[in-house]
Amino acid sequence: MVRVTAPALSLDASGTIGKTVTYAKWKGRNYARQRVIPTNPKSASQSGLRAMFKFLSQQWDGMADADKEDYDAEAESRQLSAFNVFMSKNMDRWQLNDGPSQASPPPEAATPLTITTMTLTGGDGHVQVDLTPSAATDIWGFIICRSTADITAPSWTNAVAVIAADGANKVEYVDSPLDAGTYHYRAAAFCDDGIVGTYIADDTEAAT
Repeated sequence: MVRVTAPALSLDASGTIGKTVTYAKWKGRNYARQRVIPTNPKSASQSGLRAMFKFLSQQWDGMADADKEDYDAEAESRQLSAFNVFMSKNMDRWQLNDGPSQASPPPEAATPLTITTMTLTGGDGHVQVDLTPSAATDIWGFIICRSTADITAPSWTNAVAVIAADGANKVEYVDSPLDAGTYHYRAAAFCDDGIVGTYIADDTEAAT
């Protein structure tokens, strides 16, 4: 991304010129970038990245002010928002197969969480995944992995959902749309300080 002054010989500019350069503005700064055609890949790794990105972006507003303040100093030094630093650091952790954390740096001091039961129910173009966690006040969510073969190494590359949870209530997730066939699932709970618990054993269910 290139910052520009008086873009396109004007005070402000937006849009694409000659299907080559796109002008836009971010946080009050004009910039130019190469024009790209958006894609919507459905690879397993893309699904895993999107799942965590969605989870994190939905959780920020509900976090305690004290946790948000952990990101302020770094945000100021990098001229970013605290939210952007929170997203960036936790997405980096995710691609290392570490859990997200509300605090920075991640304390990683909680007791690893477990899932008591995972129940799969197949249906027309979907599989419903019901998860019951062990009771824990620091549970933050579940990671759900899915594959058409045995999941020997659950990770962000085969995750299809990251969903909020607590230590008191069962969580239901409907995995859809799915082609007819048999699917393998594994899931793990994670704490709010970066700890991921043990993944429950591989189980299968068919979508019709």
